[in-house]
Amino acid sequence: MLVYPGVVRVRPMTPDDAPAVADVWYRAWRDGHLGHVPDELVALRTPESFGPRAAARVPGTCVADVDGQVAGFATVVGDELEELFVDAGHRGSGVAAALLADAEHRLAAAGVETAWLAVVAGNARARRFYAKQGWRDDGPFDYAAEGPDGTRIPVPCRRYVKELRQA
Repeated sequence: MLVYPGVVRVRPMTPDDAPAVADVWYRAWRDGHLGHVPDELVALRTPESFGPRAAARVPGTCVADVDGQVAGFATVVGDELEELFVDAGHRGSGVAAALLADAEHRLAAAGVETAWLAVVAGNARARRFYAKQGWRDDGPFDYAAEGPDGTRIPVPCRRYVKELRQA
């Protein structure tokens, strides 16, 4: 666990955090994705759909705790930074940078040499953030977003990569 005094405490997610993570995820997902992803995916990403998805991601997820509240979260799966979302009220406060640093540390500690993540092509704010943090745009690709029945919906994304120092 990394601690960032006066700003944010990054800690492993617990099952009790799942409702707060789902709430942050739903609102932040809409901020970054509406208008940039297929309508079919937007229709599937209801507020209720994020609860089970959040609960399933307890392993591999850390949350940013600010004054006892979940301000954001980051999920690592294999060599991918699968999710990083921050509540709108905490953007620009260092929460995203703390979560990203923690995720990079976890990836490197797991032996990952080159990490990757997907950013919706139209999400300029996220793309600027990752570039500022040293991630390199590796080009366009379609990310296969999972529907509730296991179907896959192609989402136009940019793949970002970063070489990590080994822990």
